[in-house]
Formats: sequence, structure tokens, C-alpha cells
Amino acid sequence: MATEAPRTGDRAARIAAVGFEPREQESEPVERCNLCGSAHKVRASDRDRYGYAVALSVCAHCGLGFLDPRMTPESYGAFYDGTYRPLVSAYHGRRIDAETIQEEQHQYAAQIVEWAAAALPRPPASLIDIGGSTGVIAGAFQSAFGLRATVLDPAPEELAVAAAAGMETVAGFAEDYDPGARRFDLVLLCQTIDHLLDVRSTLAAMRRMVADEGVAFVDVLDIGFMLRRRGQIEGAVKVDHPFYLTRATGRAFLEQAGFAVVAERMSGDGHWGFLARAEQPAEPDWPSLARGADEFLQDVWARRAGD
Repeated sequence: MATEAPRTGDRAARIAAVGFEPREQESEPVERCNLCGSAHKVRASDRDRYGYAVALSVCAHCGLGFLDPRMTPESYGAFYDGTYRPLVSAYHGRRIDAETIQEEQHQYAAQIVEWAAAALPRPPASLIDIGGSTGVIAGAFQSAFGLRATVLDPAPEELAVAAAAGMETVAGFAEDYDPGARRFDLVLLCQTIDHLLDVRSTLAAMRRMVADEGVAFVDVLDIGFMLRRRGQIEGAVKVDHPFYLTRATGRAFLEQAGFAVVAERMSGDGHWGFLARAEQPAEPDWPSLARGADEFLQDVWARRAGD
């Protein structure tokens, strides 16, 4: 169970005490949609759940949501190094760090392994977990299937925990990792895609890692689900999520990268999980995505108008 922190002051005061201001960080504009390449975007929100002046745009052509402008890769690197965990802790009013999230990760890992055991076409003999942190999820698969797991993550201190548990570790990002001739039966990207700065490049890198008969698992936090849960789009936006996907845009990204979805999982917290086999890249159904984008924007507007 996560350790409770003293609940001093209200949420806004706790967030202010973190001392972070996105407007003071180096930022960059997002000129085109990372999914379809369109420059036609609609500004849907000017504030995030923390109260920061963070703007969300939605691609009118496909419905992908993204922060625009957003912090540069260097700014995000500094943010995750010292601000991310304290900020999330301040928002929830309890300590959230690499230690306290272990139980939550174990619960999530158990659910994914149980589902995957029934959905996988065959037991995997090798696995790589992209953004695998301390290796909780990779370790669960390692125990369940008797495979040797590899964890790829940019944080050396978290990789040390995975290494101590007997897993192979690689420090870095998926886009920069060169597997050479090596391929994996199962490639994981768990609760990470929203934090990426280039979804297309990461999924393309994943596709290169998957064996010919292998599969990938990716899950996305559905922005439509979060809009309905929070009631207002501002409650679903946060500075630590550069991207906002739905079931439809998640599937479109996978198709474009060369994956064919073979099984799906819907979690209680709004995550869509996709198990996908390696396939030839395919063009998504752009007209359907455009209709979905319009419906989402209409929902955002209707909820704002109902205030």
C-alpha cells in the first residue's frame, strides 16, 4: 500500500510547494500530428489538472490529442529527474515514488500476465519491456513463462533494481536501441505511450524488435474515458502526458507501424490494452478517425457549455 504523506494544506497549496512552473521551461511548438501528419488542430484546453497553463490540441483529421506547445526533450528529462514524482505526490496527497508504486505495479502485472496467458498464441521464450522501470512487469512474465526478461529504461537507478532481480537491463530509449539481429517473442510498452515524445518512432523501433512470429503488447489511457470520468477536459490533461490517445487512435498507430491487433483488454482505469502480431504496415481508416475526432470535440464542447 502506498505510504500516506501528511495532508497539509489543500491540493493547490501542495502543488505550489513543489515549485515547478511549465511556462519557465524551454518549450517547442508541435506543428503536425504525430499520427496522420495533419497541421489542422483544434485547441481544446488551456489548463491541466495541476492548474498549470498547459494547452491541449486535438488533430481535427484523426483525433489524436497532444500538448502544444510542450516542453523540449531536455526539459522533460529534467522534469522526470526531479519533479515528476513530487508533483504526482502533491496532487494525490500521498508519497508516490519508485518504492511506493511497487504494490500497484505488482497488481497490474498480475492482471496482464493472467490475460496474456490466455491471449498469447504461444508461450514466449524472450521478452523486452520498454520503459520497464524496476522490472516488476517483466519479472512477472519471467516467473510465469520461465523466460529471460530484458528491461529497457533510461533510469539507471531503476534498472539496478531489475538487474538485482536477475533481469538483463539496457539503459536508454527505444528509438536509440539497436537490437542488431536480436528479436524478441514479446515486446511490452506498458502505461508508457502517453509519456512519449514521438509515438510513431517508438512503435517503429518496437516493430524492429519483434520476432517474425512474435507479438507486442501496448496499452493506452483513453482520453474519452478520462473526459467522462473527470467531467471536464482540463481534469484529463496533465503536463506529464504529451499525448492523448483513444482506442481508435491507438489501433491506428499500431496498424501504421506494422502491427495487426489480435486481442484487446479494457481495464477499469481507462486503459485499452492491445496484443498485436507483426504484420505489414497498413493505412488506418482515416474517415472513421475523422468522425471520431469530431465526436470527441463535440463532447468536450457540450460539457464545457453545460457548466
